[in-house]
Amino acid sequence: MRRHRSRRRNKQRNIIIISACTILLFMTVGYAAMSTNLEINAKGNVIKQDTLGEDLIESAGVVTSGDGLYKDGYEENVYTYRGSNPNNYVTFNNELWRIISVNTKDNTIKIMRNASFSYKYDGEKYRPDYGYCNDTDIYGCNIWGSNSTLYDINMNPITELVSSTSPAKKYSFPDKEAELNTYLNGTYYNGLNSTAKDMIIDAVYKVGGAILGEELQESINNISMAKWKGKVALIDVTEYVRAGTDSTCSKSVNNSYLYNDCYTKNPSNYMYTGVNNYIIYWTMTPFSSFADPSDSVSTALFTINNIGSLIISPKNSFSVRPVVTLSGEVKITSGDGTQNNSYQF
Repeated sequence: MRRHRSRRRNKQRNIIIISACTILLFMTVGYAAMSTNLEINAKGNVIKQDTLGEDLIESAGVVTSGDGLYKDGYEENVYTYRGSNPNNYVTFNNELWRIISVNTKDNTIKIMRNASFSYKYDGEKYRPDYGYCNDTDIYGCNIWGSNSTLYDINMNPITELVSSTSPAKKYSFPDKEAELNTYLNGTYYNGLNSTAKDMIIDAVYKVGGAILGEELQESINNISMAKWKGKVALIDVTEYVRAGTDSTCSKSVNNSYLYNDCYTKNPSNYMYTGVNNYIIYWTMTPFSSFADPSDSVSTALFTINNIGSLIISPKNSFSVRPVVTLSGEVKITSGDGTQNNSYQF
């Protein structure tokens, strides 16, 4: 009898142990499954939050030859479109524009209007004669900003230009923006549609002087010595040089502007819009023939054209291709950057 009871108790105990183990096993498997499901659902619910610059680089890819988006090589965090016809078209303000560059530091992109219009840079007598501007009553003035909107390389306000070779030389800046600057950031900007305006940010642009004949990196350094912050601008002269892939025409400002081959035989630069070998449109870069860029007080302004027409009075009307910088918060919704399927934001 006792043995029978003992066997029965052992059997009950074994049943209890097996049941407990079975329940524990089900709980473990169930928890693992639930955890996996939660993780999968969580991952599935995470929306990729790429910004504009990241989206564009991912979409376009980075190349090392031919037409396309290149790592700039001159400025950190910058990627530049280069070549005869890269896929850098974008629809903006219901018009066709082209992407100049991407800045991965803030994921913004800089774009330039594909079509141009004619306007003078700075009219005669529009700004009084100042130390920086010679003969403004006759030629106008070549400086983009004013004594309240110009900054040095560290973004400290500057109101005058001091010669680095002769510190006693000081050139005061005018108290008004260039006439073209005023037009672009007034009448022109106000005419953009509301969607386009919402995408544009106040960006910093280089407006210092370049010296003919210097290497490209020197030009970039020199034009960075003076900056302007605003919404609508122009390209600087180094952006044109960097847009080409021809090695002869992309080494320096000198090569790009003095050699006819860079205009009449230059299929490697999409910014080239020549008619009868001329592509004259305003840039933001003053031209200096002096060795000291701080003495850049010429009334000349760089234009993109063939040999013999570098020094042009600001009062003359030439082509304008507006430039704006778009916020990194903008998203690409469709397109592949080709002219017939431009990027849509």
